[in-house]
This record gives sequence, structure tokens and C-alpha cells, in this order.
Amino acid sequence: MCGIAGLYDSASSPDKLRENLAHMTGSLAHRGPDSDGLWLDPQGGLGLGHRRLAIIDLSEKGAQPMASPGGRYMIVFNGEIYNYIDIRRELEQEGQRFISHSDTEVLLAGAEHWGLKKTLEKCSGMFALALWDKKERNLHLARDRIGKKPLYFGYRDGKFAFCSELKALHALKTLSLEIDRDSLALFLRQNYIPAPWSVYKGVYKLPPGHIASLPLNETADWSEASLFQKTEPYWTAKNTARKGLANPLRGGEEEALNRLDAVLTKAVTERMIADVPLGAFLSGGIDSSLVVSIMARQGAGARPKTFSIGYDEQAFNEARYAKNVARHLGTDHTELYLRPDDALDVLSPLPEIYDEPFADPSQIPTWHVSRLARGKVTVALSGDGGDESFFGYRRYIESRNLKNLFSVMPGPLKPLLGKALLRLPEERWDELFSSLRLNSLSSHIRGRRMHALAGLLSQRSAEDFYEWLMADWKEPLDLVTGAAHRSRHFDAYDTRSLKCKFTARMMLHDQLNYLPDDNLVKVDRASMAHALEVRCPLLDHRVIELAWRIPFALKYRDGHGKYILRRLLERYLPVELFNRPKQGFAVPVGAWLRGPLKDWGAALLDESRLREQGFLDPDPILKKWREHQNGVHDWHPRLWNVLMFQLWLERWHK
Repeated sequence: MCGIAGLYDSASSPDKLRENLAHMTGSLAHRGPDSDGLWLDPQGGLGLGHRRLAIIDLSEKGAQPMASPGGRYMIVFNGEIYNYIDIRRELEQEGQRFISHSDTEVLLAGAEHWGLKKTLEKCSGMFALALWDKKERNLHLARDRIGKKPLYFGYRDGKFAFCSELKALHALKTLSLEIDRDSLALFLRQNYIPAPWSVYKGVYKLPPGHIASLPLNETADWSEASLFQKTEPYWTAKNTARKGLANPLRGGEEEALNRLDAVLTKAVTERMIADVPLGAFLSGGIDSSLVVSIMARQGAGARPKTFSIGYDEQAFNEARYAKNVARHLGTDHTELYLRPDDALDVLSPLPEIYDEPFADPSQIPTWHVSRLARGKVTVALSGDGGDESFFGYRRYIESRNLKNLFSVMPGPLKPLLGKALLRLPEERWDELFSSLRLNSLSSHIRGRRMHALAGLLSQRSAEDFYEWLMADWKEPLDLVTGAAHRSRHFDAYDTRSLKCKFTARMMLHDQLNYLPDDNLVKVDRASMAHALEVRCPLLDHRVIELAWRIPFALKYRDGHGKYILRRLLERYLPVELFNRPKQGFAVPVGAWLRGPLKDWGAALLDESRLREQGFLDPDPILKKWREHQNGVHDWHPRLWNVLMFQLWLERWHK
């Protein structure tokens, strides 16, 4: 795993270009502590930089930037091509010769022989890359299908730059970076900023599965519209879903199990190839237990190293389940129990690690488990991706039930009922239900829930319905000073044109948005902060393609999701080791904000500080802070979003 950066600046001297590029790659040293490399095209005003974490072919022959065999291309590449050996054999049969054992050389040879798009279509991997075509004077940026590896790009102050993390742009001291308030509103709504937007104006994320082909010259059009016109997909989850749903598996449950077992075993086996120590995250849940079980079977007698995080708060603690799975499989298991002080320890580096506002609280245990694993291994496999492909989240079931309930209600009645529910303030609803003296009812139905119900009734489409349920701050434009409405989606991510059931649309929505921009950002930044490479077999595109062909009846049964994954796991583990409700990688943030994190939070939410900064309206924020402290409501998701922005702002824009 690595960090990459590049800079096009035709106005600078070669020495200045090299100096600026070195600052950019230096800021990414944590992603690649083993070596660094720079390459310049002085006539073209382009520089490419690389920080290396050596995983495959540890020799200098695998160093980057790397030139293609014929010399036409120069590449910087962050990631792994898991099936590079198969692609290499195919190229060798067509006359290509290799001097190293690196996947980078195979990728370059493929690009020169077949072209970049066709090569990427053959690849199974996680990556972000920049390929400079010396002949055509074009820079090609590309990202893996699912979005495991990050890639930012943009044009500011006469310079075009790309990088793995935004801190590389901050390393260019003369570059002006203006916070995009519209993106800030999206962040407060979703707790992450969805691609292609970033927190800065004029800086974008390359969407997963896309290639951007950019001519670098002084007459190039760097407008947002032009940049997106030069960006095209080579694979999309939306097209994959459409094809899979149109061509479902017909052979029954046993055949589906056998095919899934074979595809997932191949994905795990490919991800076990490394020239460095390898292990796995083990939560004790379905997905990670399945990955580790396959690892143990493929390990040829070696004991896999596994790592898990636990809490003293038993409602959040899965470590005891992970220990039981590890004991049964005979892994070399290490666990760490987190306490509130451990959260405090990681708060200071969080805005350095997540150099764009990010507010998934499980970033804390992910950082700790990555540090724990890095003490023994350089590569770790994880179970990320099972929920989005196999109907694993509880919110899917809850949303489906609500949608079915609302579907029987006459259309014109819904907005009228919603308006009626909103006429009574939340506090009055609370008083009303308390006065009913129906403890079993009033303890669960409160004013907040009634207003939430009203919001759902006003949503027009299935996507709007699901997004509203997922949103933290429902109306962030009322919170962010100077923000305007922005579409929450890149056009290629809009699922409204897909003709399928609500259940499929929820999963696809998350594959396109929540998975790459929340889950995978969380894991990438936390792991790379410790120079740990994390690989996710369930995110292999062949697994995802098969999952879309598996009938829904094999994903959801008897009130539970991931039915087929549970059935597959029965081939590896006794059912009593995993047959329990989904728990997730949760963190007791709500309790911590009333306890050990209270003073820290209060300082960041100081009213005078908020007003002086001028980004957020303090009144609704402080109202929710008081209600949270008094136990009136648990507002920790909304408060954590604001706190993470405040922490980020303190670090990068004092």
C-alpha cells in the first residue's frame, strides 16, 4: 500500500516543481514508510510522486514511479492487483517479458499492450493510480471499482494536483483552499462528504470505477463541467445490479451456496498473497468469521493471526464472541479492551488522520484495532462489504417494514398527516404521551419519533425515503451559514432509473455512497495511519456480481438478513458461535459525551467560538447539547458530526 501525489505547474522551474512535489509526498509518509520516489517531465511541467509500503516484491525493482516496458507510460500506483499473476501469464503468452515480481509492472505492461481501460477490466484489486501518457500528453487517473483507495484531484491557483489525502494539498503552502459550505451541509446530513465532492471548492474525489483522462497543457479547461466530461466509468455497481437482477441464479439454494463458497474462497486466497506478515480483523460477526474461517482452511497449517476490540460496556462488546471463534479455529488471537481514556487518546490525531471532515464514531476502534494489528502484521484481511451485498443492516429491515406500512396509505393523505404531526412541537408530544400513563408505550413513542414519522410521510421517492432515515441533521441548510442546496449524488450514482424493489435500491444506494465514502474511508485512513494494508474479500467485484444474481429470498429469511452467508458459515463453524443479532462496530459515544468527553465537547461547542468561526448556527447545536446532557434525548450522532467538524477546523484552518 502506498501514497501517491502529482503536480502540474507549467509556470514553475523544475527545481521548484521538485521541491513542491517532495512536500506533497512527505505529507504522505505514513502511507508508505519504506521508500519514496519522484519523477519529473520538465518540458511538460508535470511531476509524479510516490511513497511506498512494500508488500509484494520488496526489491528496488518494484519501486515507483515506474516506466512501462516500451517507455510510453509512467505510473504511480497505490494498491494491490490480486490476480496479477494470472494477468502476467496472459501477457507472457502474448510475448511480454518481466524483470520483477511486482503487480505494478504487470499493470503497466497491460496498459501498454491492451490500453488502460481494458487492463482495469481484467484486474481484481484495490487501487488508485495516475498514468502519464508521454505520447498523447494525457494524464489518466483511475480508481478501483468499489472505492477502497482514495484519490483527490483539482485545479487551484494555476496548478493541477492529485493526491491520496488532502494533507498533500496543504503541503503546497501557496495553494488557497476554500471550504465549500454546500459540502459542509452534506457532511452534517450524512457524517461524510459523498463523491465527487470534497470539503474544498474546486477539489474533487474521483468516483470509484472511473477513469479521468486529462490533457495537461496551458489551454486546458479546468472547469467542473469539463473535468466531469473527461471522466467515464469502466465498471459501476448500478450496471452490475441491473445485470444481476435481470439474470438471477436458477439452481436453488445449494448451488448458490457452492458458487458463493468458490468465489469467496478465491477472493480470500488471492488476498493472502504477500511477502510480509499477514493477519485478519475478527469481530465475531458473520462476515469476519467467514473470512477468517476460509483463511484457516487455506493456511496450509499456519495459524492465522487475528485481532479484535472490546468494551467494558457489554451492550457494545463483541470481543467475547470473537474469542470463541478464534478458539474454535485455532488462530493466534490478540484482543484489546477500549475504555473512555482510549477515546481521549485518539481524539487529538483524528483530524490529522481524517483530513476531511468525517464523523463515523467507529473510526476510534478502527484506529485502535489497526494499531494493534500493525504490531504483528503488515497486511490484515477484514469482513467489510457483506452488509451492502447481502441485506445485512438492521435499517434495511426497519425501512422495508415502514415503507410497506406507508404503501397502504392513500397518497394524498400522507403529506396532510405529516403536516398535522408537525403542528405539535416535540415537547408537547412528549407531554401528551407522558400524560397517557401507558409506560410501555410512552417510553418508546416520543415527540422526536412523531416528527421523524412526519418527515418520512413527506418523502416522494424510495431513495428520498431511505436517505431521510439515514440523515443525521435532517435540514442542514438551516444550520450552515451561506450553504445552498446541492444534489447529494453524482449523476452516475442516481439509482432512481433502476427498476427494482425497494430492498435492492437500499443496498445499491449504500454500495454507491455509504460504503465507499464512509466505511472504506474509515478503514483506509485508520489503517494507513499505522502503515497497515487492509484487504476485503467480500468487496471482490466477482463476489458483488454474484451477490446481485442471488435471489432476495436467499438474503432475507425469518426476519434476518444475510441468510446465505449464515448458511455458508455453517460449513465452517458451529451455529451457536454466530447465531445472534447483528451488533456492528458500535461505540458508546452517547454515554462518553455525558461523561469523560463532556468538557472536551463543551469547549468545542462554545457559543462565542461558533459565532466567531461563522460556519454554523450555534442555537440548534447548543439546544441539542443541553438536551443530551440532561438525558432528554440521545443526540450523539448529530453532535458527533458537529464536534468532528470543529476538531477538523481547529487543525486545518486556525
